[in-house]
Amino acid sequence: MDVIIAFGLIVVLFAVLGSGLWIGLSLLAVALVGMELFTSRPVGDSMMLTIWGSTSSWTLTALPLFLWMGEILFRSKLSSSMFKGLAPWLDRLPGRLLHVNVVGCTIFAAISGSSAATCATIGKITLPELKQRGYPEDISVGTLAGAGTLGLLIPPSIIMIVYGVAANVSISKLFLAGVIPGLMLAALFMGYIVVWALFNKDKVPAPDARLSFVQKLYASRHLIPVVSLIVVVLGAIYSGIATATEAAALGVGGSLILAKIEGSLDWARFKDGLVAACRVYCMIGLILAGAAFLTLAMGFIGLPRHLAEFIGALHLSPFALMLLLIVFFILLGCFLDGISMVVLTIAVLLPTVEAAGFDLVWFGIFIVLVVEMAQITPPVGFNLFVLQGMTRREVTWIARTALPLFALMIVAVILTYFVPDVVLWLPRQMQG
Repeated sequence: MDVIIAFGLIVVLFAVLGSGLWIGLSLLAVALVGMELFTSRPVGDSMMLTIWGSTSSWTLTALPLFLWMGEILFRSKLSSSMFKGLAPWLDRLPGRLLHVNVVGCTIFAAISGSSAATCATIGKITLPELKQRGYPEDISVGTLAGAGTLGLLIPPSIIMIVYGVAANVSISKLFLAGVIPGLMLAALFMGYIVVWALFNKDKVPAPDARLSFVQKLYASRHLIPVVSLIVVVLGAIYSGIATATEAAALGVGGSLILAKIEGSLDWARFKDGLVAACRVYCMIGLILAGAAFLTLAMGFIGLPRHLAEFIGALHLSPFALMLLLIVFFILLGCFLDGISMVVLTIAVLLPTVEAAGFDLVWFGIFIVLVVEMAQITPPVGFNLFVLQGMTRREVTWIARTALPLFALMIVAVILTYFVPDVVLWLPRQMQG
């Protein structure tokens, strides 16, 4: 009965979202109805505590700071400088500057630890430039939606910390385990761009004039400010000098200094960047609050627990269990955020996973990969929401553009199953 109620609420959620109501308010409304009608929990107290807890986290403070950093880079000459530095090296590769989406997200993922922050920051830099240069909007947005999910996989990663605590697994090992799969997934995304470009040569703008190797090196001087900023932020995190939030503040300060040195920062741009970052964060914050309350409602109704117990009772082979878990987490990702998915299900699933012989470090990376898929599945795909706020496009349209990247994530999961050393090799070196 609980499962029927929960799925009924999912249908209502789709209907409310289809009505055009704000996404965050839609999530709150459906959760409110579910709590009021099908649980005995006091709704007002639960909603207030959940919303406050989901929006007042210190870890979450990094998100608006990284968003502001992206706005500063977007409004200064630093964003176009990045293109000037990368263009000579990518201009002869099929797909040309579309690869900047993947390369940029891969680099920034090592700074932010957040998929939403990675997608928003790189999107602010790349989407206007790609549009100006004549690249099709669908492939530009789709590759950004997929590549933005690398913020969860390439360490530092917030979701890895949550899983490590919940499963009692070394967070350091998880961080190391995410490096090679993250780079592999980035390579798969770039491979897709190459294949797409080979079949759509008429949609890719013509290359610029061919440059010699020395000229390419000289053009790379434009990368020095951005790379220096990344090195400072990364160095602060990995040296232990600063947390991700403190490093985000350092990144904001560094980007302001660089923009001022380049002469592209004035009071109007400073104010516009701050207002834009606040606007995007408020959108994300409202969605986070709605998702947190919907997660609570679903937890009380019992959907995640019932589904997890059902999977455990099937006694499947390891490969069949992995495939079923992919479907299970994709379905959960349609209406829960990634952290909530891990928190609500991992305690129930761990005995089944250990009995199947899965290494818990490997399973942690598996969880991150499937949560990445959830970032680009409607109706509660956070990267879709971020890109919707930036492009004013429908969530369904953005999801369609990201569908090939979604398929590549499934390929990556299956590859890690058959070649587990892709995940476990680096942690074993640390253990040795």
